[in-house]
Amino acid sequence: MADQVQFELVAPERLLLSEPVDMVVVPGSEGDFGVLPGHAPLISTVRPGVIEIYHGKAVKDRIFVAGGFAEVTRERCTVLAEEAIPLVEIDRSAVEAEARTVREDVGLAKDPSEREAAERRLAVAEAKLAALQQAGR
Repeated sequence: MADQVQFELVAPERLLLSEPVDMVVVPGSEGDFGVLPGHAPLISTVRPGVIEIYHGKAVKDRIFVAGGFAEVTRERCTVLAEEAIPLVEIDRSAVEAEARTVREDVGLAKDPSEREAAERRLAVAEAKLAALQQAGR
């Protein structure tokens, strides 16, 4: 497995994926980063966006994550995601409806913490829509 990196994607309820891959691209809070075998160790927060999983030179899977943390070692990349869903399973019309509702919630928020929670939900919905747009869906 020296020519691959072990990738693990963990959501709050379970381990979603654990497999050797050629490369994984993670939406880090400071920008996307690719992980190859022998990568320098790092820990990063993950922003809402798409994880791309490569087998060979092609993307095998695209999984939307709503945020979380990533830990990278020379042999492994582990992402602890707040929420994870394969991009092909996201329903555009449901996300658009959710975004409309959450925009209203932002405007109706009664205190800063309520507003912050609504803005976070809106950022996730907008990131889902951007990911779908980029994927041509």
